[in-house]
Amino acid sequence: MSVRLHEPAPITSLSSTAALTAEGVTKRYGRRLVLDTISLSVAPGERLALMGPSGSGKTTLLNCIGGVDRPDSGSIRLGADELVGLDGRSLARIRRVRVGTVFQFFHLLPTLTVSENIEISLQLVGATQEERRIRVEELLRRVGLADRADALPSELSGGEQQRVAIARALAHRPSLVLADEPTGNLDSSSGANVLGLLQEMSEASGAALVLVTHSEEAATICHRRLYLRDGRIVGPL
Repeated sequence: MSVRLHEPAPITSLSSTAALTAEGVTKRYGRRLVLDTISLSVAPGERLALMGPSGSGKTTLLNCIGGVDRPDSGSIRLGADELVGLDGRSLARIRRVRVGTVFQFFHLLPTLTVSENIEISLQLVGATQEERRIRVEELLRRVGLADRADALPSELSGGEQQRVAIARALAHRPSLVLADEPTGNLDSSSGANVLGLLQEMSEASGAALVLVTHSEEAATICHRRLYLRDGRIVGPL
């Protein structure tokens, strides 16, 4: 499967509520200040690249946005829902319904087939068996893996595994997709195909995308870039 990169389509959403808003987010690990009063906003359907050197705080910020880690102070909202201060159960519910995540190392369950890995997201939100079947078949066609539905992750190439991971992240129709170096473990050809697929599917779904990347090529699928250094946003690129 080959997907060509193209210029990001303009943001056309009429929603007055941002998909993501972070205000004054601060995070320390011991004495080390990792995030220093970070503020940003992402519109519905917008794609934002977070760039910067290793240790700049990009992944920590992504983890706080996704509710995997908790900031020490500040506010993080998905739509109108404030994440900071929620108990574990409420936070997990919002993450299951509102957020999809794509990782550098795929994180597919090795004993489940391609279809079953995608279906997990739908099971977690309570979709019926028939809804799950239809959605999984649709996504397998979209990512060009309809003929690999019964394959195990170990039988797929790295690029194919990442395409499954993208399908899984978008299966439950989240409002926000978080991608942490999604091409960092792929060769250049597979990486370009994965980027094209991410762009195509985020545009089709209307989900906002926050992409952590070192790659200038990866950042080209985004509408905006923010550059982090030493836990601070030091400017757009």
